Amino acid sequence: MSAPVMVRTAPSSRDRVARRRSRRSDTLEATAWLVGVIAVACMLASGSVDVTTAAGALIAAARVTGMAASTLILVQLVLIARVPLVEQTLGHDRAAVLHGRLGRLGFLIILAHVALTVLGYAASGDEGIVAQTWELMVGSVGPLFMAWAGLAVLIAVVVTSYAVVRSRWRYENWHAVHVFSYLAIGLSLPHQLTDGETFLTRGLAWWYWVVLWSLAVGAVLVFRVIRPLVRAARHRTTVAAVEPVGDGSVDLVLHGRALSRMKARPGQFVLLRFLAPGMWGQAHPYSLSRAPLPDWWRVTVKPLGDASRAAAAVPVGTRVIVEGPLGIFTADRARGGHLVLAGAGVGVTPLIGLLEDAPDGGRCTVIVRGSTERDIPHLDEIRRFAAAKDATLYVLTGPRGDGWAPAGRDAGIGHLIPRLASSDVFACGPTGWVDALEADARAAGLARDSFHREVFAW
Repeated sequence: MSAPVMVRTAPSSRDRVARRRSRRSDTLEATAWLVGVIAVACMLASGSVDVTTAAGALIAAARVTGMAASTLILVQLVLIARVPLVEQTLGHDRAAVLHGRLGRLGFLIILAHVALTVLGYAASGDEGIVAQTWELMVGSVGPLFMAWAGLAVLIAVVVTSYAVVRSRWRYENWHAVHVFSYLAIGLSLPHQLTDGETFLTRGLAWWYWVVLWSLAVGAVLVFRVIRPLVRAARHRTTVAAVEPVGDGSVDLVLHGRALSRMKARPGQFVLLRFLAPGMWGQAHPYSLSRAPLPDWWRVTVKPLGDASRAAAAVPVGTRVIVEGPLGIFTADRARGGHLVLAGAGVGVTPLIGLLEDAPDGGRCTVIVRGSTERDIPHLDEIRRFAAAKDATLYVLTGPRGDGWAPAGRDAGIGHLIPRLASSDVFACGPTGWVDALEADARAAGLARDSFHREVFAW
């Protein structure tokens, strides 16, 4: 009897994309760790570290925490700079979440840096903690005084960022305060290079730190300021039409020259800054609600907040500065043989483009959720595309239940889609709804990396 022959199948293009994205993610994480390790190594190599006394050990610990806090700030800047490599690897949502988490961790490390510095100098000078704190704060001049001012600004930013405060604030107010975090960074940076013993000699360590900060700040300037302005001049994007939708949403049709050069894909979103009175100061995210055409895009706006209400009433012909496209809520992440598109309320809008480009032959299932059919934007359009693709469509309406389905509906997603384990689920909607759907899908056997999410939250 002959031995069985093992046949290796070639990996699909989607498998290769997934592995490439995983390698890039690992490389980015390793690079972030390496930046901090090299900084601490430079500190140790400077020969200025003394741990033979309690005061020296405290000051050394203060310097390490200072390096760690600075490294976290560097990583935060890169995460939120909208660098294409980061966006395509992590996705905008995940990068923003990591940015927030690192910010909270970095704030605690900064407080530890300040406390250890005070304790160390108090121990070395035989002064009390209160006296040493007062001396460092009041007696400091130049960059060190700027660092104390930066700490005060940062504390104000962090306080306003807590969920309890944010729940009482409009997004526009919170965002305006949050921008001051850049001021806090700018005030704190100089003292690292002028007062940090590792960098006093202006040797290799000094240049290493200067180059890192130049790259991080440069990334923010290039990708969040310069590139949007260049694209505005190149594409001359304007609002070509404002069309009401039956659920109360509004379609904004954008026209620009050669928009295809931005390489937008169905499922992505863009940040739009309308150059109209009272609107140019902020950019807000809106999902593409149709597959993009070479010179035309459509976004659908639900007028729920101040910014979205203003966007829904923007005059035709208004110039628009576009940032993006952003997000990795795209079909190239799917690895299974079946596509499930699930959306709630205005969360169905990015799914329309995905459905428009979905495979034919019944290889797609669509689930849309709303209180009534009237509350689901573009439902007629979704029905038309589903019929053209021979896709199965579930329209779930009714009052909110305990999970993602309407009240009184006990069947989970596994009952709706028997082949769920070999599917990819793309879900978009409020955070709680997407979380409930993911929990149900995971319980029904869906793999973690087969659930792809986009949430509407800030």
